[in-house]
Amino acid sequence: MDEYSCFVDWDKMDVTVQSQDAKDLTCTEFQELKQLARQGYWAKNHCLRAKVYHKLISNIPCRTVTPDANVYRDIVVKIVGKRNSNSLPLPEFVDDSLVPTYCLNAEGIGAVRKIILCIANQFPDISFCPALPSVIALLLHYSKDEAECFEQVCRILACNDPSKRLIDQTFLAFESSCMTFGDLVNKYCQAAHKLMVAVSEDVLEVYSDWQRWLFGELPMVYIARVFDVFLVEGYKVLYRVALAILKFFHKVRAGQPMESDSVQQDIRAFVRDIAKSVSPERLLEKAFAIRLFSRKEIQLLQMANEKALQQKGITVKQKRQNVHLAVHAENFKSEIVSVKEMRDIWSWIPERFALCQPLLLFTTLEHGCSLSRFYSHSEGHEPTLLLIKTTAKEVCGAYLSTDWSERRRGGNKLSFFGTGECFVFRLQPEVERYEWVIIKHPELATSGSEPENHVSPASSTLSSRSLPSDPSDRLSPFLSARHFNLPSKTASMFMAGSSECIIIGGGDGQALYLDADLNHGRTSHCNTFNNQPLCSESFQISVLEVWGFRDTMNG
Repeated sequence: MDEYSCFVDWDKMDVTVQSQDAKDLTCTEFQELKQLARQGYWAKNHCLRAKVYHKLISNIPCRTVTPDANVYRDIVVKIVGKRNSNSLPLPEFVDDSLVPTYCLNAEGIGAVRKIILCIANQFPDISFCPALPSVIALLLHYSKDEAECFEQVCRILACNDPSKRLIDQTFLAFESSCMTFGDLVNKYCQAAHKLMVAVSEDVLEVYSDWQRWLFGELPMVYIARVFDVFLVEGYKVLYRVALAILKFFHKVRAGQPMESDSVQQDIRAFVRDIAKSVSPERLLEKAFAIRLFSRKEIQLLQMANEKALQQKGITVKQKRQNVHLAVHAENFKSEIVSVKEMRDIWSWIPERFALCQPLLLFTTLEHGCSLSRFYSHSEGHEPTLLLIKTTAKEVCGAYLSTDWSERRRGGNKLSFFGTGECFVFRLQPEVERYEWVIIKHPELATSGSEPENHVSPASSTLSSRSLPSDPSDRLSPFLSARHFNLPSKTASMFMAGSSECIIIGGGDGQALYLDADLNHGRTSHCNTFNNQPLCSESFQISVLEVWGFRDTMNG
């Protein structure tokens, strides 16, 4: 074969990658590289893929002092000695039971462990890096020798471009990526998420496996195609592919009984045998069909999740809290929802708040039907959960991401605020969560003849027409306008409050309006969608509750 074949067992290798068609790669423009990577231009020529990997990794901006091939040659004998490489104990920051062999021969399998130990010697700051064995094993297929593979992996680990995230190297980074993935599943894979909640006691634990699906369970031909694009486009590709895997798992397994007692094990088995269901091309096609949020927005969400973990003191590996434990049955009492229903709601909220417990802030049964008291008890808490039970025994509510005190910024005007994490939901008669859409500022929704300080329900009705055509006009779905240099007239908000009423925009055309006496409410529903309305168009409130989020880890 070629000079990059010394660690490859060709009997295991997919025959399609053994094509020796003469190809070359001369382009350097990002957009062209991106298209070629997605199309699999170098996927069917082993030598070309090796050369492309070397070129792409050589262009990664790194720290000034980054270990190279010569360092490996100097240290490997001292670190490994005469020990059998296959029995070498691995550092704690990787999972010794999950070291993929892919299509490596015996020499390559032993080389993976040697390189891991040498990297541990040169990168003492790495504390948690479960993806490392997979990355090393994959790159060994396309390396001339161990030293070259070592150098390439070191360049990936030593990347110092703050906008180019590659591999998680601490538990804080890894855990926040799991939380971010959970948030993205909640947004983009709602049917799959609903299944996970139904069959798993701890949905967070299921999503913590997302990197393992890619760097551990995916067959060689699949992870190589993913890695082709990853080296060009970065970390966001990993989220895309993991979301696509979950979508295919739901499509193939929905309505079927679980094959084991654990959905976590079922997903792992599905990924290992993914060739029975989905080709690599179809997997990538699905991944790139997902209209994922921008890299900047995902980075901001990741930072928010990291900050939440730091505030709770979760920076080293520990047992992940079961999502059911976040709502303790013995401490929870609501006149509107059961413990199980509250746990269902908890599975919808952003991951960074899932470690908190619900704290009752306001109830009309105790505090009366006063909007001013509603505000006084709710202000100072972010986020909050609104629950409503109607006299017709309908139950609906809203997750509200922003402190109600933000309404004061508009003075006497009906002030719009909030973020795209807001959503509305229905629990009775059927469970339904409505995806977010945009509420435009009142001055954009009303005619010039109307007073600026008044917004009629009709003018604020949510519909598909309220979505801006230019994506650059959209507010981040996760974070508030202050994170972006957006003119106030193009900012899109989700909550509104005044002394006269409350307006909450949900998704799929749903909007909720509450009058000042908190006795009466109404909903708006866009008929362009086929889902059921939030509740009756006009309703009488039996009980209304507002819940906050109490940090159980810091008292």
